[in-house]
Amino acid sequence: MHFWVRASASDFSGTLPQPRSGHTAVPIGKSKVVVFGGLLDKKFLSDVAVYDIENKLWFQSECTGNGSDGQVGPCPRAFHVAVAIDCHMFIFGGRSGSRRLGDFWVLDTDIWQWSELTSFGDLPSPRDFSAASAIGNRKIVMYGGWDGKKWLSDVYVLDTISLEWMELPVTGSLPPPRCGHTATMVEKRLLVFGGRGGGGPIMSDLWALKGLIEEENETPGWTQLKLPGQAPSPRCGHSVTSGGHYLMLFGGHGTGGWLSRYDIYHNDCIILDRLSAQWKRLPIGNESPAARAYHSLIHIGSRYMLFGGFDGKLTYGDIWWLVPEEDPIAKQFIESSPKHLPDNKGMAAGNINIQSAFKESQRENDAIAELQRRLGISVSLSGPGLQIIDESEDKEFIELGSRLIGERVSKNEQDLLSQTIEMLRDQWRKSTPSSIPLKELGPLLRDYQRLITRHHLANSGSDSQSIESLLSGKEAYKFYHLKNVSQLRMDDIPKLLSEYKKILPEKNSSGQKTGLEEHPL
Repeated sequence: MHFWVRASASDFSGTLPQPRSGHTAVPIGKSKVVVFGGLLDKKFLSDVAVYDIENKLWFQSECTGNGSDGQVGPCPRAFHVAVAIDCHMFIFGGRSGSRRLGDFWVLDTDIWQWSELTSFGDLPSPRDFSAASAIGNRKIVMYGGWDGKKWLSDVYVLDTISLEWMELPVTGSLPPPRCGHTATMVEKRLLVFGGRGGGGPIMSDLWALKGLIEEENETPGWTQLKLPGQAPSPRCGHSVTSGGHYLMLFGGHGTGGWLSRYDIYHNDCIILDRLSAQWKRLPIGNESPAARAYHSLIHIGSRYMLFGGFDGKLTYGDIWWLVPEEDPIAKQFIESSPKHLPDNKGMAAGNINIQSAFKESQRENDAIAELQRRLGISVSLSGPGLQIIDESEDKEFIELGSRLIGERVSKNEQDLLSQTIEMLRDQWRKSTPSSIPLKELGPLLRDYQRLITRHHLANSGSDSQSIESLLSGKEAYKFYHLKNVSQLRMDDIPKLLSEYKKILPEKNSSGQKTGLEEHPL
């Protein structure tokens, strides 16, 4: 179990960096993190913000240097690439205004001096939204990007000692050209995930490139990897950070809708486990930061540090720690917020947590029910026993879906409402019991009851009271009769989720919906 803990200014010395997106943040050894550039309110940045890890100190580095045009350092930019090798941070490309850049700089972080580099060989074209990674402690590999006219699928390798670029001759099948993807070296392979491709679609494919290590004497070639598990949805502008035996993917944005496309921003954590070679959702014990893309996520010891990003409307300057439950920050958070944590060792304590977490929403639902009774109206599908409300009237359900798509949804926006409902159900379909926050159990239970009720009303003509009688004592749908989520025990959660997944309608290979129809009592 991991926890998100938001950092405050009092946690650090010095001045925190200003909000931004499209910046880079690279660790220099184990001593510091260097943040460069980015975009804030249409203004491109060129400042260098440094986090001193040991002293918990942020400071603005006053760099010296000399470029070809007499400037001290790189011009303001965003959506560039930055790679650290030893004490040096190499910068290539990016965008400044509407102009794509192809200049090449290095920052010596021992003396804080910029140098514009004159390289030779197969020089890459100016581009933004590319991705790059270090090969050992000497070379850099860069893949793809956008040059202002077309998406790219080229691979360049830079020798940081000789400053020679080489375009890698790759044979066989190639990934579709793309930008806004990630590229991460894992031992001898470069792993590329996602991005936006030719024609504009956002992708969720994973590719591995071999032939980057000279000593291996391999012919360069791409292989598409189709791994089992809970794979990430299509996205670009996400981050992938290496941590131990797994890669951590966070955030990014994709698109939703059919006739009208709209951006969906993500705040999920998905890991690629290198040992089992499968995707897994990282269990999170509390609420995640706001969904975002074009942020930075850095691995520092056993922690991850999230900074900045953009959600289509806001540019963020917040700093968050993602920490394992044994981390002192997590322990402090757990002690101050016990309702966020189910205690698997004590079921009674877990039940108290559930009751506490949902007490406020239960009072709200009771008030709504009382108002409906006084006015003589009802949006319920059921009788006086179990209250089954429509999705559009389920405030918590719609709020969860709104956060998922990154915008507030009104019950009057039928198309968007339908898409929101499907996305939330699809997320629960992919979830594990340990990954579902307690606050989502109430909406999930109500949706479970809603789907069962709707099925029986449509297929058997039974009224809701008859349905309750019909299901009473049945092993299947054993949670249908619960009046609220506080009646759940901790060991009920895996069973509830399992039953919920069985009743969710989903399309089979012929395009027909299946679900409850194939799950008779």
